[in-house]
Amino acid sequence: MREKKAVTRELSKRYRRGKKKEKAAILDEFCRLTGYNRSYAARALRRSSSGPRPARKRVRARTYGPEVTQPLVKIWATLDGICGKRLAPFLPEIVTVMERCGELILSEEARVRLTHVSAPTIDRLLAGERKKLEIKGRSGTKPGTLLRHQVPVRTFSEWDEARPGFFEIDLVSHDGGSSRGDFAQTLDMVDVASAWTETRAVKNKAQKWVFEAIQEVEGVLPFPMLGIDSDNGSEFINHHLIRYCEAGEITFTRARPYRKNDS
Repeated sequence: MREKKAVTRELSKRYRRGKKKEKAAILDEFCRLTGYNRSYAARALRRSSSGPRPARKRVRARTYGPEVTQPLVKIWATLDGICGKRLAPFLPEIVTVMERCGELILSEEARVRLTHVSAPTIDRLLAGERKKLEIKGRSGTKPGTLLRHQVPVRTFSEWDEARPGFFEIDLVSHDGGSSRGDFAQTLDMVDVASAWTETRAVKNKAQKWVFEAIQEVEGVLPFPMLGIDSDNGSEFINHHLIRYCEAGEITFTRARPYRKNDS
């Protein structure tokens, strides 16, 4: 390929300066050297002689300007930030009500565009506003790395999800907006098959309280606990819970690291 490019560059100079018969001869020679068909060879010589063409960037005309996005943001905030799929079907009714109450002032064209915007477009137009509300650095999970190799990653073929007894478990932090210090947690345990849910309040994320809460839940269940699946936090991945599950023949699995949606 490198040799073909070198030949193209060299012959393109002669091709550019040559007359019609000379160009035909150069083209024959070029096809013989490179194996290109005549049409492609001529195009390659012309492009090389004129230099690389600047890439043309397609600029798409903006369909929805501030006259649509600003009212849309106001509607979205008024409805507590619902997603585009839920918002789109009710936009005509919401716009009418908010105009009647004096919350929106729209031109006829803006009203038509706003009431016909699709759900994916709504999410795209609101992406910037949603990003402003993202809370970063709030994860309270501290990996229990030393024992992680003893708890297998759950695969979907290992659990009989039609049978009650297999629980997804996690902790919900009640930190009031600041993750410093100790604060109450809620242990959530949800049975995959029946959606039976048990919650227990714990003082903090200490293994002692979480382990006691899990034991308490097992004692009141209307069916035996057959398996639990947790994240990689040290409040779950510890010797106490591993030994407890082994003794009670409870399947203990964990999610993949940094994959919060596994649960």
